[in-house]
Amino acid sequence: MQKKFVPVMITPFNLKARIDLDMVEHLIDFYLEAGVKGFFANCLSSEMYSISEDERLELTRHVVDYVNGRVPVVATGSFGLTIADKAQFTRNIHETGVDAVIMITGHFANVDEPDQVLVDRFNQLCDLTGDIPLGLYECPAPYKRVLSAELLETLLSSHRLIYHKDTSCDVESVRQKLAIIKEPKFEFYDAHTPNAVDSLRMGAAGMSSISGNFYPEILVWLCNNANDPSKAEDVAWIQEELRRVDPLIHVAYPLSAKYFLQQRGIPVRTISRAHVLELTPQQKETLQGIHHDFKGWCERLGIREVSGISHAF
Repeated sequence: MQKKFVPVMITPFNLKARIDLDMVEHLIDFYLEAGVKGFFANCLSSEMYSISEDERLELTRHVVDYVNGRVPVVATGSFGLTIADKAQFTRNIHETGVDAVIMITGHFANVDEPDQVLVDRFNQLCDLTGDIPLGLYECPAPYKRVLSAELLETLLSSHRLIYHKDTSCDVESVRQKLAIIKEPKFEFYDAHTPNAVDSLRMGAAGMSSISGNFYPEILVWLCNNANDPSKAEDVAWIQEELRRVDPLIHVAYPLSAKYFLQQRGIPVRTISRAHVLELTPQQKETLQGIHHDFKGWCERLGIREVSGISHAF
């Protein structure tokens, strides 16, 4: 089974802090040229909590329309105060043409509520949303609700789930979840780059990590080669390199990703609604160093670095 890299899309803004849809298209072209096999739109990396309901729909619809079936697109839909509200927005997101609507685990129970509350509310939403394909995302906001393998198995019994984005950051937790997956259409993606090789070798469908907003070619290469014995040495080496820089790229994210893409020649503005402070000179220097490392990674692995300059710009 081919492993897939699915980026969690960032949202570019113009000088008025409005969504720059032309740059969205430029980024989609960039990701696709790097070899990604899908898109997660309207996610935390997209600054979904900092854009309006109408903007979430507009952005998702634009991504779906521009991708035009070349790869699958999923997007978050579990917004709203009540389950009825969440169901309505799920239907609205589905009408944009996405392949699955993603449910945030932290949207279905408060931090102090038991798992059964989450199950009951998830089932209520299923009853209100027909046969819309759904997915799960252990999003860090509003708080990270990590599922146990047992809870995931319970939710899978709904036969509505085809997607899961895992943020447990724990190899054993990933192992336990992968062991209970029986449905062939259900795809498990790890969000934690330092887990990549372990997850891919244990049976994950692929990766969906923020590092793909910096160097998607590297994650695509890793997905393609993690299980190739002839590439074992290079796989182990690049995994350690990715593990080394991973904490650094998280600082001031997603602004850090936008600055890094600038270093790659992509004219995305370093404007973010979620991170209001400018990057410090030290942060910029760190990212410049990682950009230099990235070029060395590509050279060693024989990867063609995607040009940041599009013919349309």
